[in-house]
Amino acid sequence: MNESGKFQLSWRLFQTTLSVIRRQPKLLAFPAVSSLCVLFILAFFLGGFALQSTGYALNSAEHWKAVAHSLGSFDVGAAGSPDSGARRQSDFNGIGAVVMAVLYLVSMFLATFFNVAFYHEILAALRGESVSLGRGFQFAVTRLKAILFWTLFAGLVGLIIKEISERLGWVGSLITRFLGLAWSVATVFAIPALVCEREVSNPLEILKRSASTLRQTWGESLIGYVGLNFASLLVALTSIGVVGGAVAAMAMLETYVVPIVVITLWVLFLIAYSYVMSVAGQVYKGALYLYATERVVVQPFSQEMLERAWRYKKS
Repeated sequence: MNESGKFQLSWRLFQTTLSVIRRQPKLLAFPAVSSLCVLFILAFFLGGFALQSTGYALNSAEHWKAVAHSLGSFDVGAAGSPDSGARRQSDFNGIGAVVMAVLYLVSMFLATFFNVAFYHEILAALRGESVSLGRGFQFAVTRLKAILFWTLFAGLVGLIIKEISERLGWVGSLITRFLGLAWSVATVFAIPALVCEREVSNPLEILKRSASTLRQTWGESLIGYVGLNFASLLVALTSIGVVGGAVAAMAMLETYVVPIVVITLWVLFLIAYSYVMSVAGQVYKGALYLYATERVVVQPFSQEMLERAWRYKKS
């Protein structure tokens, strides 16, 4: 398929997924509610560190420096022997490392939990059912064990990839780029599998089913997910025109007010567009999963939209 054909298909995909969202507008609420819940939980988790007594006012820079200092962000000078100073530095860095590791895993767990709830309702919407936030969260609670196991597994893989990148320099960067691509492709259906494979909790089995679902449906020669990416090209080109027009207006009118208003409104539009595109992408992936596992072309998608979801290696 040439670039023009890819753009047309991607634009049709965008319009199709928008029709699903218009029919089930509650799908738009899921990411916002999930993000607010994650921020609240993480703020509560970090509150103990942020509000610890440091002898300074909470709104002072010294307080936040002391908080960071307690997590090992600043060097601790030796108090007494050099050995004691080294032990203090090691202890503080250890505390910071533990906090960051826990924060990393908690963030991943929450993201997975809310994604499971989200996909449960996406699949329900694609099957013609109404969307319910409460039902989605209730379902995610029933999959807590599987979500926890997947979080630990995915977190471990992420840390291994990060360590390889940091320890092997540019060679590590090349290796991790390949590993990251392979991981992204293999796990593309991991969350839908967590939703639909209710008897499975083993993360290796989830990974296996995600990868095999992809391979059995689209083959082993695929190299990338096409999705709705080409639909964003028009917005990117329009952005160049808007910014250029705002700069030209600033020069001609000799005022900053109009350009600032135009650019501000356009930035708000881009944020809203990115949000809707994100939801649309998840809806499309849900349709792909149902097509791959149940051989069902859910309305209003077409078989062409689902069959051409991936780019292939040239023979």
